[in-house]
Amino acid sequence: MQLPKIEAESQAQQQQAIQQAVLKGIRAYFSDCRSRVPSFVATHFRYPAALETNRVAFGLDILRAPINLFWAPLFALVSLLRFLVGRSARLGWLHRLFGRFPAGFTTQVQTHISELVLRDLLQHNQPDASLSWYIAEALRELYQQQSDVCVDIAHFHRQAEPIIEDALAQYRVTRTASADITNTLSCTVLGAFAFQKFTPGGIGIGLMLASMISTQLASRDFLLGETLGNLYYSVFPPSPSLTLTLATIAGVLAVLSAGAALSGVISDPVQAALGLHRYRLNKMLRHMEQDMLQQSSNSFRPKDQYLARIMECFDLIRAGLL
Repeated sequence: MQLPKIEAESQAQQQQAIQQAVLKGIRAYFSDCRSRVPSFVATHFRYPAALETNRVAFGLDILRAPINLFWAPLFALVSLLRFLVGRSARLGWLHRLFGRFPAGFTTQVQTHISELVLRDLLQHNQPDASLSWYIAEALRELYQQQSDVCVDIAHFHRQAEPIIEDALAQYRVTRTASADITNTLSCTVLGAFAFQKFTPGGIGIGLMLASMISTQLASRDFLLGETLGNLYYSVFPPSPSLTLTLATIAGVLAVLSAGAALSGVISDPVQAALGLHRYRLNKMLRHMEQDMLQQSSNSFRPKDQYLARIMECFDLIRAGLL
C-alpha cells in the first residue's frame, strides 16, 4: 500500500525539480539580456547610430504620425480605464475588450526598433541564445541527474510569445509618447524665441497663429486702409473665428507631429545620455521575467504616454480651452 504513495512523492519531487530548472533557465536568460542593454543602447540610440535607427522614418511615417497624435489621447483614456476595471474580477470581459483597442498606426521606426529588440537584445531567433535554449540547457543539466526527465520545451516557447509581443507593443507606445513630449518641448522653445511667449505645446502656437492670421485678414479689409487697420488692430486685436482657430490648431499639430516622426534623430541620443533608454529597457525585461516566472499576463505598462497627455492638458489649460 506504500508503493503508490512513494511513487506519488517521487513524481512530485521530479516535477518540483523540473520547475526549479525552468525558473533557473528563465533567470539566466533575462540576466544575460540585461547585460546586453548598455551595448544595445550604444549601438542603436547614441549618435551617430541614431541616424541609421531613425532613417526608416523618412516615408509613410510622416503621414502616420499626425494620425497617431490625434489618436493617442483616446488610447491613453482607454488604457487608464483598462487599468481601473482590471481590479474587478466581474469586469474581466471589459478588461479584455479594452485590451483589443489599437494603439494607433505602427510606424516603420517602431517596427524597426521592435525587430532590433527581438534580434539583438532578446536574441529571440538565435538557436543558442533564445529563452527556449536557456530553459533546455537548465533541463539538460537536470536530465544528466535524472534520465527519465521529459519536458515539452515548445510549451514554454508558446507561453513566452504573447508576453514578448505584448511587452513590445507597450514599448512601441513609448516611442509615440516620446515624440509627443519632444513636440511639446520644441513648441516651448519655438514660442520663447519666435514669439517671446510661453507656449507649452502646439495648441498654444496654433492659437497665436490664428490670432495673427485673424488680425491680418481684418487689417486687409479695414475701412480706412490696411495701414490704419494694422495700427487699429494692434490696439484692439480681433477675436479669430472658431473655424479659423480649430483649422490653425489642427494644421500646426499635424505639421509638428510630422516633424516629430523624425525627432528620434535628436531625442534618442538625448534619452540615451540621460539613461532613459536603459531604464525603459531594463524595466521591460524585469516585467517580462516576472511574468514568465509567475506565468501571468504582461504587466509592463510604461507611464510615458500619461506624461505626454498631462503635458497636453497643461497646454490646453494654458490656452484657456480647459
